[in-house]
Amino acid sequence: MIWIAKDHPPKEAITTLQQELQIPSVNAHLLIQRGLSSFDSAKTYFRPKADQLHDPFLMDGMQKAVQRIEKALSAGEKILIYGDYDVDGTTAVALLYTYLSNFSDRVKTYIPDRYKEGYGISFQGIDYAEQEGFQLMIALDCGIKALEQVAYAKQKGIDFIIGDHHKPGSELPEAYAILNPKKEQCPYPYKELCGCGIAFKLVQGIHQQRQGEWSEILPLLDLVVTATAADIVPLTGENRTLAALGLQQFQQAARPGLQALMGERKKPYRISDVVFGVAPRINAAGRMEHARIAVELLTSAKAEEGLHIAQRIEQFNQDRRSVEQQITQEALDQIIENQEEKRTTTVVFHKDWHKGVIGIVASRLIEKYYRPTVVCCLSGDTIVASVRSVRGFDVYQALEACSEHLLQFGGHKYAAGLSLHPSKFEDFKNHFEKIVANQILPEQQLPQLIYDLDVSFDMLTPKVYRIIQQMRPFGPGNMRPVFLTRGCTNAGFTRLVGQDKTHLKLDATDASGRRFSGIGFGLATAWEKLQNQSFDLIYCLEENTFNDRTTLELQVKDIRPSQAQNS
Repeated sequence: MIWIAKDHPPKEAITTLQQELQIPSVNAHLLIQRGLSSFDSAKTYFRPKADQLHDPFLMDGMQKAVQRIEKALSAGEKILIYGDYDVDGTTAVALLYTYLSNFSDRVKTYIPDRYKEGYGISFQGIDYAEQEGFQLMIALDCGIKALEQVAYAKQKGIDFIIGDHHKPGSELPEAYAILNPKKEQCPYPYKELCGCGIAFKLVQGIHQQRQGEWSEILPLLDLVVTATAADIVPLTGENRTLAALGLQQFQQAARPGLQALMGERKKPYRISDVVFGVAPRINAAGRMEHARIAVELLTSAKAEEGLHIAQRIEQFNQDRRSVEQQITQEALDQIIENQEEKRTTTVVFHKDWHKGVIGIVASRLIEKYYRPTVVCCLSGDTIVASVRSVRGFDVYQALEACSEHLLQFGGHKYAAGLSLHPSKFEDFKNHFEKIVANQILPEQQLPQLIYDLDVSFDMLTPKVYRIIQQMRPFGPGNMRPVFLTRGCTNAGFTRLVGQDKTHLKLDATDASGRRFSGIGFGLATAWEKLQNQSFDLIYCLEENTFNDRTTLELQVKDIRPSQAQNS
């Protein structure tokens, strides 16, 4: 790995903030790196409150959307809430349905079939709405580019409200109202809400118009934090406030379906619990069967019902994991058999691979071969693929350069999807390799480990850690602090642990004389080369409780010889 230091704030700024907040310099350093350089900004950051949320009517289209929904409710119109099949989409649908069903029994939900209808608003979904007599469709986490579909619905007398967070194209659909902070000239001050976040702003707008109490919509925030964590949007500004309040709701009174997924827990929930515990299970429903089952889980009102659905979803997740592992191994075998270990890209294909997991497999392959990756399978007569990239490399631009071989493609810098005719596969594979090889920089071909600052062990006091804990929730834009300590030596009890002895149980001292223990998962081979020399560590701080005694320990991310100085 390449070790890269974040920019070091000016010493004067660190000293000033340290004195204003009466905190250690380590914490002042971390806050300034996150753009918090004053007492007021730090106060808002450390104490997220509901009154920090923006007025929903600042969002362009909100007034029209609220009025149209109120008209539908008062007239007894049928409302269809339509959403994407991933975590963001299903939670958004569940959130709006939970709220609107308090006022009407003519509100229904629709999630497209991942394999039969594909991503976004489908013509099949609009036909269903017409057949069932729906007069208003509300699309969440999709629809911003659905020009033809919205026009098709309009011909059938169906109004559309779109609540999407994806980047709009040059032309917008002719919907009744569009809620998207990324629209040009939309004055909404925060642009990074997820789809479920926009659904919550819509509820907030309706509720505000009805002069309802904040406490009545607070229970919806367990869904918002689930989507915010799963969709990997920045945990800054309003997202961070929503996530913090949502974690509190998750802890105190999560809905039955989420409680059933997570099981009993005494420790406070973290964003990582949602990302690794809840999100894969909700996604598994859409990957392995149908995402409407996830909506059923998230809208279940009774614990027994939630538990029953959660058990089904857990089975889907186990099946997903098994299929993913099998395909990953087959893909790795294919790379070796074709002698492609030294290529700049990974492009693999098997007609029978499961379309629902190829995106996860692409990420797994990057863990082994750190390079832009395309995993393909057959869907009908067409090859479809999931594409993943590495830090700093724009894979979307690379696909644009290969577009002559593709039927269609879409996505963003680090993740995309595509389809192509089987006869074009080899041409695409070779052209993609050529484009990436010409464009990718040497430093983009190695994993990067970014750290916040150099410290000696004696700077890491319990007070420093307590303040770090108050910086939660951690996520993109507000990552968990990462430290570097140089010139460490073995304090005598470092050893290899784990059933296969692949992990490192560290016992180290540094030049300050302070001693720390820690754990480094998968770092056994690195340690074998370092036993008799000093070493540098990159790590996060964590608490460890053993025999009712709690101590600070290091969660080691990487280790290397001290003489190898880094940038």
